[in-house]
Amino acid sequence: MAEQSSAFKVLAQLAQASRNTARGLPAQLDAREQWSGVGFTLLGSYFVASMDEVAEMLEVPNFTHLPGVQPWVRGVANVRGRLLPLFDLAAFCGGRLVGGRKRRRVLVLETETLYSGLIVDQVFGMQHFPVDDYRNDSGDLVEAIRPYVQGSYIVAGQQWNVFKLSELARDQRFTSAAKD
Repeated sequence: MAEQSSAFKVLAQLAQASRNTARGLPAQLDAREQWSGVGFTLLGSYFVASMDEVAEMLEVPNFTHLPGVQPWVRGVANVRGRLLPLFDLAAFCGGRLVGGRKRRRVLVLETETLYSGLIVDQVFGMQHFPVDDYRNDSGDLVEAIRPYVQGSYIVAGQQWNVFKLSELARDQRFTSAAKD
């Protein structure tokens, strides 16, 4: 029994010595609330779409062209057994995709009524912005993109315009892809 008592005393002393030499926690820094989105480029500008509006990001899959559709409709692809209509977002906005094909990506937009793939020039993945850095200004943009942009963030001198995919999904011109 005396052995157990002395072992306990040694452990208690060791625990106290550890507490005495332990460093305190680092000072709590003022954490800034962050807004996150998926960064991408289109028509020479940088954009970010809310994480809530992008179902997934894909490399441009093989697709089948469709007859009788608008020129910005690229076709339809089979993605894990689901047919995904593919749209060239730059062409929809009156421009052309730039850069190499290997950099192009598809942002998948999925709502209750719409499942679509938007081909963009390049995707940068998740981007984080301090909420209090949000600005209502969207700078110089191609006029056809303006209805889908709501404000921006500037990080390291780069303006990231907030692209509202939900606004695009509500646009009658976008949802009516058949040729007139």
